[in-house]
Amino acid sequence: MLRKLVDYKKLDHKLGALLIETYADGYGDDDIIVFKNLKGETIEAVELKTEDTIYLVKISKSLSNFIANFEENIEKELEKVPQSVNAEDPNYQSDDERKFDSEDQD
Repeated sequence: MLRKLVDYKKLDHKLGALLIETYADGYGDDDIIVFKNLKGETIEAVELKTEDTIYLVKISKSLSNFIANFEENIEKELEKVPQSVNAEDPNYQSDDERKFDSEDQD
């Protein structure tokens, strides 16, 4: 099984959702894994398991905020998705039409 150390900020939406699901009520002292990295720095992380990988998600001060605000952040991300174009709208012009109009103005 593959093992990876990651910062929560680098998790994709799927892993972020799994992190929230796994630690829906937050994480406690029993969930925290403490170790030293190659530089001798103390790292604290929580474990996140998928079918083929065990992730150690580094804990930072903002991780608890991430978990608490995950639902709100996902809604904001979804609001950013562009709306579909309605070609039947009388104000709609394709790129070709706009280009033609701008070239026609001499």
